[in-house]
Amino acid sequence: MRLSLLGTVAPLVASVAADHLSVTVGKDGKLQFQPEQLTAKVGDTITYTFFARNHSVTQSSFDKPCQPLDKGFFSGFVPTAAPDVAAPTTFTITVADTKPIWVYCGQVNGNHCQSGMLHAINPPPDSFAKFQTAAKTAATSTSPAGGRPVGGVRKLRVEVGKNGLTFTPNKINEIPGTVIEFGFNPRNHTVSQSSFAFPCQPLNKGFSSGFVATTKSPSGAVFQITLNDTHPVWFYCGQPNGNHCQSGMVGSINADAEGKFTQDAFVQKAKEHAVPSWIPHWAPIGGKVFVDGKEITNFNLNGGNAIDVDALQGNPSTPPPASSLPGGPPGGMPTGVRVTAAVPKPTGSPASGGPSKPPTFDHKAGGGKPTNYGWADSISDAALQRLYTLSFIEQIIIKVLTSGYDKLARGGAWAGAYPVSIVDIIGTMGAQRVIHGATTEECLEHYKKPILRECVLKPVANLGQITSFLHAVKALNALGIGALIDTTVAVAATDPWLVPLVATEIGSKARMAAVINLMQNHTAAPMPREVLIPIDLAWSYIMTHYVASCPDVIVGLPTKPYAPIQEVIKEETGERTVSLTVKYDAAGKGGQHYVAWMGSYGLAGFTPIHGGQAAVPDDMFGNVWIAVVSTPNVPLGEIGKHIVAGPETVWIKHR
Repeated sequence: MRLSLLGTVAPLVASVAADHLSVTVGKDGKLQFQPEQLTAKVGDTITYTFFARNHSVTQSSFDKPCQPLDKGFFSGFVPTAAPDVAAPTTFTITVADTKPIWVYCGQVNGNHCQSGMLHAINPPPDSFAKFQTAAKTAATSTSPAGGRPVGGVRKLRVEVGKNGLTFTPNKINEIPGTVIEFGFNPRNHTVSQSSFAFPCQPLNKGFSSGFVATTKSPSGAVFQITLNDTHPVWFYCGQPNGNHCQSGMVGSINADAEGKFTQDAFVQKAKEHAVPSWIPHWAPIGGKVFVDGKEITNFNLNGGNAIDVDALQGNPSTPPPASSLPGGPPGGMPTGVRVTAAVPKPTGSPASGGPSKPPTFDHKAGGGKPTNYGWADSISDAALQRLYTLSFIEQIIIKVLTSGYDKLARGGAWAGAYPVSIVDIIGTMGAQRVIHGATTEECLEHYKKPILRECVLKPVANLGQITSFLHAVKALNALGIGALIDTTVAVAATDPWLVPLVATEIGSKARMAAVINLMQNHTAAPMPREVLIPIDLAWSYIMTHYVASCPDVIVGLPTKPYAPIQEVIKEETGERTVSLTVKYDAAGKGGQHYVAWMGSYGLAGFTPIHGGQAAVPDDMFGNVWIAVVSTPNVPLGEIGKHIVAGPETVWIKHR
């Protein structure tokens, strides 16, 4: 019978629901908790909301009303200006037992405690008046050392997208230990940490809520992070559909009040951010997402960085269109996770006494060297010259990719500038170039030809700026593509075995060009065909811009690089580049000069230079190469015989 009774009573006890009680602190400008006294049971929560001016919720003892109780709770101070509008910061405690709890405000400016700003939970009858009397004659109030909240949850609520493309508030000043809670509103937003320098790109090891799609307000979906220190924190909405970040949907925590690093400066920098927004493709990172109080750890849309809140609540709505999710390649990986190795430092081949590529690179690059080259009995001089040139180009671009990858990767100078997934693509590009270089060297080794020794790069090739790095990779990659096309043309009759070997490398380089174009905010595929570059022009450009010295000479190439084009100034009308002003050293090079244009599919054009300016041919657009020549209408392969300056790469805008 007793067992039966216990079995009946236990569910009855468990079914008593906890209450959520509220207390205002300083409302209407009064030095008062409202209500001053309340009764609460075990498990109840009490949330304190704050009004002007600057108050705290501090637990004391009955005997020492204005002194903090050892191991008692403390909200920290909550400054706010409005006497009738609650601060976004709250403090919540959970009642552990029914013993009396005594509370005061620790603000010494105005002696709030001594002035009667007191509060009690479950006080004995007639005890609160005695508590007030004791406080009037109490010594100066003190607060717990450190100023951090203890014994409860200090929380600041931020509304995401409630008032348009905004965070409300978007300028936050909070103390360590505070939970920042982001509440989501329609339609589909993120909260992702960035840096001041790159407002719309995820910060390496930063937090990210993922995409949270909802049709309701309030939605019941929140993302919570906890502040660990007072360092500035910058965050943004990574929704690319509508450019939320670039439209000003950014916020800051503990930003400077004045100077260069303010919230206003951050908003302006976001509006000028040219690179499309991304977020990590895994969520949540660095915080927790809750829907109706239940933690969501498994994001099952868009590969793991998006959720449909309505569906989770059992009310599936029309799923948000794909364009309102990430809007492009996913960015990033979970903190601490790497899926690819770094780009290796350029090394020689076994034949040249250097170590071979790491064995993991076949997998990283998506495949290794050919297993059957279809060697011919001999190799022509034209093929040999081009293999050396291709090897030279691969050697230089691997060096540049290595330098940039080291800066972009975690711990590097540019860490956080692009999502980890984009950085990993750069690593994959490097791995593929290592495979291409190894393939070329294996051809040279097969015909018992020496391997090129490493060249020394100029200091500029260290590429201290991301823009310089991207420009270098784009140019070097384009030169590699152009040289491969030139090689297929030159050796088709004499060395046909080499054609598929080099032609099949063009695709990976073209994909690389598309990624770099996107990183530069250009069209991914600006033209239907690639640009042919004669190898002497490719070699000259690299020697002029990136190489200090090389220990080896490639027979058949010029003895020294061609004179450089010093500057190119584009003249544009609307969406079209109409002319170029070309600056170069014309001393001793009299006569009429022309700009030689090199476009896709071996397309060539020539326009005269008048007053340093030359018109852009109508059929030139995207990434094109130019050179200054003394004779027009010559074949592409003979431009080097008539060159005055160049080559140089130019981005031509086209309607």
